Amino acid sequence: MAVGTLKELPPWASELVEAARVAHLGLLDPDGRPRVMPVTFARVGASLWSAIDSKPKRAHGEDVARVRWLRASPHAALTIDRYDDDWSRLAWVQIACAAAVAPVEGHGEVLDALAARYAAYRSEPPPGPLIELRPRRILFWSASISSSG
Repeated sequence: MAVGTLKELPPWASELVEAARVAHLGLLDPDGRPRVMPVTFARVGASLWSAIDSKPKRAHGEDVARVRWLRASPHAALTIDRYDDDWSRLAWVQIACAAAVAPVEGHGEVLDALAARYAAYRSEPPPGPLIELRPRRILFWSASISSSG
């Protein structure tokens, strides 16, 4: 099935998004090759947000690859899934997004939402920038719900 907004998700899919600790961000590098990386995220209003945090990286802030790539091509997909050896519990939500890079300044609500989800952000707030992921089309599937497409 597909919907256009997070509010339209069925309860099980909304719960999956809210409970997940990690998502996988898919985007294209400058050569058009697909790249997928794990990210932390939080929902604020109609968008999902991720942050460039202080974990060790080859670059920092605006120089982080995903920031450069999203500035060049602001299209992304965020996948949140549940794997279980009991395959009747398998489920996923994939959100095709328009992405925007934003400074942390002026986004206290986003930093608060990230800190509420991740203890590490309470002790060391992410320096940023932030990545806003605005859903355009949301696909979802669950093995246990036959009508979930």
